[in-house]
Amino acid sequence: LNALARVRPLAALAKRLAGIAPERAIPVLATETYSRWLRARQGRGTRVLSTDRVVHLWADTFTEHLSPQVGRAAVRVLEEATGRTVLPPPRGACCGLTYVSTGQLDAARRVMRDALDRLDLLPGLPLVVLEPSCAATLRTDLPELLPDDPRAAELASSVRTFAQYLEEYAPDWTPPRLDRPAAGQTHCHQHAVLGDAAERRLRERLGLTGDLSGGCCGLAGNFGFEKGHWEVSVACAEERLLPAVREAEPGTELLADGFSCRTQLDQLAGRRARHLAEVVAEALGDGDDVQRGRARP
Repeated sequence: LNALARVRPLAALAKRLAGIAPERAIPVLATETYSRWLRARQGRGTRVLSTDRVVHLWADTFTEHLSPQVGRAAVRVLEEATGRTVLPPPRGACCGLTYVSTGQLDAARRVMRDALDRLDLLPGLPLVVLEPSCAATLRTDLPELLPDDPRAAELASSVRTFAQYLEEYAPDWTPPRLDRPAAGQTHCHQHAVLGDAAERRLRERLGLTGDLSGGCCGLAGNFGFEKGHWEVSVACAEERLLPAVREAEPGTELLADGFSCRTQLDQLAGRRARHLAEVVAEALGDGDDVQRGRARP
């Protein structure tokens, strides 16, 4: 698929058929998914001896297929900071975000019920979710759409962001300092649902100075990819995000926990932003396998 997307006439045809704005580049699929990497890394399987020795990490579609390096970095940090083993994710589980954002609520309910059936969470353990939009869907939309399923409320209450989990379950752990300025984008769902206080405190402990941009990056999931939305998408990015990136001094760390925000910066500014987990993994001196299989143009 990646090879076909690089052939201009085929890419143009695919975008026309899918209703994608012609100005957009088709995202590149990773050569190795996050879950395949994790299962290969752990061999035949992980033997769970105690609930206080493992971590549940949700494999959202973005992390699984488009930015598995974020998942690998998170595994590196979570295991280093807590001494716990990250469990492989269930196959095929999805939060239903796409269906919620496009108003297909019956389909969203089916996907969410399927995810609850597939999940086998150990009681009392949190669920770390790296993608803010997926975390917000699981925390708010899931119990609202499935109010009669007690598993939905239980799962929603277990959701933690990467920084929230570290703060709650590794409070005495001190990450190495990077001591550099930072710029980038705080995800809309962090503003509206999840909060970003833990992320701010983690950045401070890393020695990352400066504030991230608020507002919207302009991509907003599939909105910025849809035909006819290009101009609006760019205009949103030009309100805060792109000017902040242009004005950033050399050596500034560009941060964006959301895949959409990172994609917007890549496609409009030609700059690669990173998830906070990637930055912490770098501070630790990440292993060679953290970047392996990363999606490349």
